[in-house]
Amino acid sequence: MQELLLLLLYLLMKRRASPQWEMAGRWDKMQRTIWLRQYYMQRQKRLMTLLIARRCRSNYYFHPRAWPSIRNTDWWERVVLKDFQPHDWVEKFQMPKETFFYVCNQLRPKLAHQSIHFHPVLPLEKRVAVALWHLATNVEYQIISPLFGVGPSTVQKCVQEVSYTVVLLLKPVYLRLPSEKELENMVCIFRARWGFPHCIGSLDSLHIPINAPLHLSADYCNSQGWHSIVTQAVVDGLGQFWDVCAGFPGSMENSAMLESSSLWVLARDGYLFPNPPKHFMGRAQKYVLPGDASYPLQDWILKPYQEDGKLTQQQLQFNYCLKRAHSVIENAFLRLKARWQFLLKCDDCSLDLLPTVILACCTLHNVCEAHDNPFNDEWLEVIEPAEFPKPCHPVPTSMDDSSAEQVRDLMCQYFESCGEG
Repeated sequence: MQELLLLLLYLLMKRRASPQWEMAGRWDKMQRTIWLRQYYMQRQKRLMTLLIARRCRSNYYFHPRAWPSIRNTDWWERVVLKDFQPHDWVEKFQMPKETFFYVCNQLRPKLAHQSIHFHPVLPLEKRVAVALWHLATNVEYQIISPLFGVGPSTVQKCVQEVSYTVVLLLKPVYLRLPSEKELENMVCIFRARWGFPHCIGSLDSLHIPINAPLHLSADYCNSQGWHSIVTQAVVDGLGQFWDVCAGFPGSMENSAMLESSSLWVLARDGYLFPNPPKHFMGRAQKYVLPGDASYPLQDWILKPYQEDGKLTQQQLQFNYCLKRAHSVIENAFLRLKARWQFLLKCDDCSLDLLPTVILACCTLHNVCEAHDNPFNDEWLEVIEPAEFPKPCHPVPTSMDDSSAEQVRDLMCQYFESCGEG
């Protein structure tokens, strides 16, 4: 009887406890289901992110972060900085190692900043190297980025930052308006090296091919039928630029560009000539700039006589001497484009940034020339004049300054008396 009572009590207690056990089991099962659902949703989000990223990639693998991978860091730090020979620096960066680090030190006040983000900034020397590599080779951002272990956007930012800083810090030193004493030295150099007297520089323009926006296609289409942005420049007798005005549309004529430039204002206000002017052939005469037929004849801009078969021997002699002096800037443009091949075709640069990059290239050209950096004549082989023939807009004689004809007559007398040409 006692055993029966114990059995009944046991069954009664088990019956009461079973709902609690069932509730506990259901709760554990629900918690596990929620956890699994969250896990699979997070996993699905990660997979979708990877799929989207893979679709956006090109044929190359780019590191999305700003800092380089270990392998590419080794290439920059161990190969370039330690194993590059002198000819490697000149071939890849268009300047010796000494000039490269000189440029870096000059740009350090503006480029040696710290990032406000969580990742470190690329070393200053590496940012300058990325920019110079692009300006020298004109290869696309997507090709340079894996070479230096940075993203294409980082390459673009390096080009932009370095170009702005070169213009800000180096241009006032290497590309500026000469002083009165420097103008006198330029006159001596032009007379000694090119046989042209009373001359302080050679004037010309450079058309740089671009991909013009559709809505501005007509404005940037030059007379030869291709799109360009124009740069007006003046060089001294050593082929170094001392005045550059960039950013004009390709359809603009040289005469209109001249009147819109700072050079025209400087000449008008008398900053290009001593006051009073120096004497030449017995009379006070402003310094002159040889130009070509696309510029108007002024008392400070000389152009050749129009060859119509009726020129005198003196006039033919003047044309020869003027073209020889004008060849200084033609050679300077060739060396500029050969050294900085970015100027051969600007495909991946915005029109807003392009004038700054052009000024930076001209400034870096002067840095290389001033430091007697070697120039490889084989670089000239990449220039194909037939691909982009130079536009020319001959100025009608009606735009010439009639009083300037006396200056050409004086030059003819000088060359006849000296036996030049």
